Amino acid sequence: MIPVIEKIANGASGIVRHIGRIAAWSGLALVLLVAFNVLSRYLFSYGTVALQEAEWHLMAVGALFGMSYGLNQGAEVRVDILYARMPARLQALINLISALLMCAVALIITWLCIAYVQSSYSINEGSPDPGGLGHRYVLKAAMPVAFAVLAIQAVAMTGESLLALLRPRPGTSSS
Repeated sequence: MIPVIEKIANGASGIVRHIGRIAAWSGLALVLLVAFNVLSRYLFSYGTVALQEAEWHLMAVGALFGMSYGLNQGAEVRVDILYARMPARLQALINLISALLMCAVALIITWLCIAYVQSSYSINEGSPDPGGLGHRYVLKAAMPVAFAVLAIQAVAMTGESLLALLRPRPGTSSS
């Protein structure tokens, strides 16, 4: 049973890590776009609403996919005042419950976002601003995908917590 859990946890973690690395490039694109917008506005008095909106779109994609990647890389913020003093098995149990709850919430949000994207697609939603970007449903479609990736990360964390609970502790017999 332990090898199956390891395979699932490692596979899920690998998927999130790969998606996160790809999404991280949105940060470079955002920096380059902001630099272009600032330089073109101040040096050439040129700027468009579409380019400004593109900044927000890139930031949204980075944040949405960054939440899963941050968890994957252990960059989350914890309140360690009590947690650090707990025994390892209790920490693993808390991590397991947290991961299961996060998975449930991520799946619920994924499900709810689908109707939101469908609604946007059905009216071919675009920017309300003249000269803004069209096809806003493409950006909105990142929401259910990002929360599905978060659910995958929660599966990886669930597996890691289960492994911590199932593996024999050092100094104990496994018979």
